Amino acid sequence: MNNWIARAVELGADAAQMIRPDQVVVAEWVRLKCQYGCGGYGECLTCPPHSPSSEVTRQMLAHYRQALLLCVEVPGGTWKEEEQQRRRLAEAVAALERELFLAGYHRAWGMSAGPCPFCETCNLPGPCHFPRLARPSMEACGIDVYSTVRHAGWEIKVVQTLEAPCRLFGLVLVE
Repeated sequence: MNNWIARAVELGADAAQMIRPDQVVVAEWVRLKCQYGCGGYGECLTCPPHSPSSEVTRQMLAHYRQALLLCVEVPGGTWKEEEQQRRRLAEAVAALERELFLAGYHRAWGMSAGPCPFCETCNLPGPCHFPRLARPSMEACGIDVYSTVRHAGWEIKVVQTLEAPCRLFGLVLVE
């Protein structure tokens, strides 16, 4: 699996590491923060209520033994710069998921960070224009990203301004 860590970095992540699915924390309150805290709730096919519920995520994790956690550093600055880094992470997650699938890990499935970065306006209620790239975020699936990242031994902080540096995380379930 170390080759896949290196491959995640080659595909655009700044860092990656293997974790166990039991290190992934799923909590009902996470999707509530999407519903009552994000202006994009229901505006995107990859966001709640269109993304897998916390219960579905919890059940799905039970079918996996390992996962790759990916990190992308955002130096700070503007919302546009963060959106570019979210796109880089989303592309790396989708590419890694595809390569794992083609390598025989047929259950590989990925999640990215934040709202989908591929369309300015989502094609709701129609089909996604980028189905090979668009993935729900970890938080849209009910994953407590802060606890999960800390369980993996990485640092994560609450970002207090849009100009502050931050880290974005994605997850690819492997087998």
